Amino acid sequence: MARKQLALEELVAGVRAADRRALARAISLVEDGDPLAYPLVRELYPSTGGAAIVGVTGPPGVGKSSLIAALVSLVREGERTVGVVSVDPSSPFSRGALLGDRIRLADHFLDPGVYIRSMGTRGHLGGLAEATLQAVLLLDAAGKDVVFVETVGAGQSEVEVTGIADTVLLVLMPGSGDSVQALKAGIMEIPDVIAINKLDHPAAKTMLNEVRSIVALAEPERRPAILLTEALTGENVAELLAALEEHRAALAADGRLEERRRKNLAAEVFAVASSRAKSRLEAAVADDEELRRLLEAVQRRELDPLTAVREILEKVFRVDGDGGRRS
Repeated sequence: MARKQLALEELVAGVRAADRRALARAISLVEDGDPLAYPLVRELYPSTGGAAIVGVTGPPGVGKSSLIAALVSLVREGERTVGVVSVDPSSPFSRGALLGDRIRLADHFLDPGVYIRSMGTRGHLGGLAEATLQAVLLLDAAGKDVVFVETVGAGQSEVEVTGIADTVLLVLMPGSGDSVQALKAGIMEIPDVIAINKLDHPAAKTMLNEVRSIVALAEPERRPAILLTEALTGENVAELLAALEEHRAALAADGRLEERRRKNLAAEVFAVASSRAKSRLEAAVADDEELRRLLEAVQRRELDPLTAVREILEKVFRVDGDGGRRS
């Protein structure tokens, strides 16, 4: 027990000192669900809240990682420190990160003021790894001034990134019909800033006009800034960074930043609790022959799903099907 406490104290001190090895170890612990991760995050949590969290999302292949690399360069020119969490699809074989987007951030690997970490979704359907919030908190506790969180850019991940970021950047690419369809499907409600990357593309201005027409349907206060950028040359990236910073400053000025963070953290508590409850339910059903028979009865259409839910909840959590506590 004394050795474990010593290891925890050394790890906490290492993260607070922004030691790269300590950060790597700490993030691996939360990603793997190690028991040491719980006291580690508990000790460091009071030191969080100082970093600006920027969520970066959008369809695959639009240049999110390249744009983040360009933004990181600008942030570092201002002598601010940066963390990057890139959430990749998991390999079905190794369960590790598949895309390895850190390759696109190679220019920053040796910069002591930048810490980059890829994390696999590990089958989490929403796209964001459950441990992403803890990884961001650790980078925050390490004193990083800005933390970028890049999503897989598929499925529900575009929605989930709003639950972790102060500011959400949606990256689109000209000539991609999927991008405009995504906007029309409701993703338009998510971004605070939109970057249409590859501005030299022949369809760039056409897409800009299309996006503007969609944005115009939103309430004035919900209309995101829209910029044409070119990540590889850095064109308009400074203007993009300014737009991101202006958005966060506006939130902070009228109290909406604190309100957004409080809402995000509460939602994350429920999300993690739901995940834990689901895992417990699945384990309970797998280990209980009676509960397995209930599922099989539903599959044979001999029992309706709601009745099965009621009986499973009563047995596993001792609550009735409506969420009330069973006496």
